Amino acid sequence: MKRVIIAGAGLTKVGDHWNKSILDLAVDAATAALKDAGIATPDQIIIGNMFSGFSSSQESLGAMAADALRLWGVPAFKVESSGASGSMALHVADSLVKSGQANSALVIGVEKMRDLEPSEAARATSLGESSEYVQFFGISQTALGALITQLYMQEYEVTRDELSCFPVIAHKNAVTSEHAQFRKAVSIADVSRSMPVSDPLRLLDCAPVGDGAAAVVLSNDDGMVKDPAIEIAASAASTDSANFYQRDDMLEFMATRRAVTKALSLAGISVRDIDFAEINDSYSAVAGLSVEALGLSKMGEGARDARDGKFDIKGKVPISTYGGLKGRGNPVGATGIYQIVEAYHQLVGKAKANQVVDAKIGLTHNMGGIDSAAVVHILRRIS
Repeated sequence: MKRVIIAGAGLTKVGDHWNKSILDLAVDAATAALKDAGIATPDQIIIGNMFSGFSSSQESLGAMAADALRLWGVPAFKVESSGASGSMALHVADSLVKSGQANSALVIGVEKMRDLEPSEAARATSLGESSEYVQFFGISQTALGALITQLYMQEYEVTRDELSCFPVIAHKNAVTSEHAQFRKAVSIADVSRSMPVSDPLRLLDCAPVGDGAAAVVLSNDDGMVKDPAIEIAASAASTDSANFYQRDDMLEFMATRRAVTKALSLAGISVRDIDFAEINDSYSAVAGLSVEALGLSKMGEGARDARDGKFDIKGKVPISTYGGLKGRGNPVGATGIYQIVEAYHQLVGKAKANQVVDAKIGLTHNMGGIDSAAVVHILRRIS
């Protein structure tokens, strides 16, 4: 099996891109990544995207992106896995390069969300839930987030202010993140007293809607390797029951737990070796349940660890180092690749004001639905 190296990376700012199409965004990020890698023509193009057909009336996104990049002849396709689409695309690309089926692969995560009306955006994000149950009854993704938030707070006696610590961390890091959507710090009081969305969720508990694209180029270690070189030490994915309310333990993110257990085993490390983590903080309670499933906190203690500074940029295990889904933004199909680019920049020492000191191993965690699908990557500096 080949060692898989991140040869280059590129991204766009997350936000309102009214004058750009979904392909324009994909091309911008991909061009930057290919230039950074010094590779003109990759062997494979893989797109991570959730709902281009719904938002942009555009499927066949792989072939369309190859055409827009003038990379005719390069095989290309799209991977969809709800909110985990970007990281699942990388998971597929990692397998192709590691097995030797491709020497290099361009992976693009892209989503166009701001062209949709609010009701359409809610409909789009709910497409990852069961059409026979959740969609049929008109339950939004935010309503599901509220249900699990209520359960989390009751089961573990998490206070409203403790829960608010996750958005506070994300927004603090987003202030100095040049590609972040919301570069403004918030306080615990700001979050706890922000407008109710779906009780007990407040506006500042929820990741925003935004446009964006991010891209990385993977290559095997037979090709050009930079110094420092960053390898994908492990790539692991898992699933669980699509409806969290049908699980034996609704507060156990088993897809995430299985994925991180496998990833740590593949990388030959323990969770104590992780220097920072880019987590799926789509809602404050999901952030808490995620750090617990990843093994960064004990069950029920995630919010209190956030309150006590464990996850601050200078804490024991920094999370959401560029703002996470909450501060950087969450263009859903692209989010997993944004995390990879951010982790890559941390490990090569290009994170500027957001730099985690002496970072050598980073973890990314991307999720579809309420842990219906989870993908964990471990990146490691090797030189």
